Amino acid sequence: MTELVLSLLAGLGVFYLYSAHVFGWTGLRPGPARAGAPSGHRHRMDDWLTQAGLEGLDLAQFLAVVFGLFMLGGALAFVLFGGFLPAMVFGLFLATLPVTAYRLRRQRRRQRAHDAWPRMIEEIRVLTGAAGRSVPQALFDVGRRASGEMRPSFDAAHREWLLTTDFERTLDVLKTRLADPTADITCETLLIAHQLGGTDLEQRLASLAEDRITDSQGRKDAIARQAGARFARWFTVVVPIGMALVGMSIGNGRAAYGTFYGQVLVVAALSVMILCWGFASHIMQLPDEQRVFPELGVEPA
Repeated sequence: MTELVLSLLAGLGVFYLYSAHVFGWTGLRPGPARAGAPSGHRHRMDDWLTQAGLEGLDLAQFLAVVFGLFMLGGALAFVLFGGFLPAMVFGLFLATLPVTAYRLRRQRRRQRAHDAWPRMIEEIRVLTGAAGRSVPQALFDVGRRASGEMRPSFDAAHREWLLTTDFERTLDVLKTRLADPTADITCETLLIAHQLGGTDLEQRLASLAEDRITDSQGRKDAIARQAGARFARWFTVVVPIGMALVGMSIGNGRAAYGTFYGQVLVVAALSVMILCWGFASHIMQLPDEQRVFPELGVEPA
């Protein structure tokens, strides 16, 4: 039965890799994705990939890495515990590492964006106020001094402005490329000021910058308070694995792992370990700020 399950999983992985590489199919359907407007789940997935800096992610390569880690984890667990069931569980756990790595990368990118936006908003306020720059010119001047990972988005928006001089479309391109709640709010504020004019833009931007500073500082304080819990979370992985290795080295401990009940207990222990790790990660995760003005899916001209 175990060999049949492994064969089916391997065949399914080969099918997804082949169809994605040869036919360009994406998703979990056994065929091409149906044309039409992107669903809400697709929008959220696109935002997730953009925020992690993975807009051009090759699905075939990603699946190949996941499958390779699954095989590696299964092989290590089979060598340690001598059974297919622990190998399956540990292989599946190790296969989630790419997603975890991308999630951490997304968190770091979003944190850097949180830290950068108050300064950028303040610079836009000064340029549109005391320096007398127009709203588009101030935005692009600030964008040229943005961080390296944000600058390509501003460059794409600047090209859109040079080609179309349509500021609303330009801001849609910028929001699409950044996929950031603060960018959405800032762009909408600048769009209204550009279209309707008015003398209160400076006050609005000052209030927005102050709000972003307060939010960023609050998140930093929350992360600092969680430092001890995040360190203790590693014990849910290190301690059980260490105890298993010690048990294998004592007497006939290794042979005990090879029995039916030993295999069942190993699978149960691995499952509890994975659940504890996932639950601890979930309860310590800070809530994501939701996008109020999502992009319209505008592509650069």
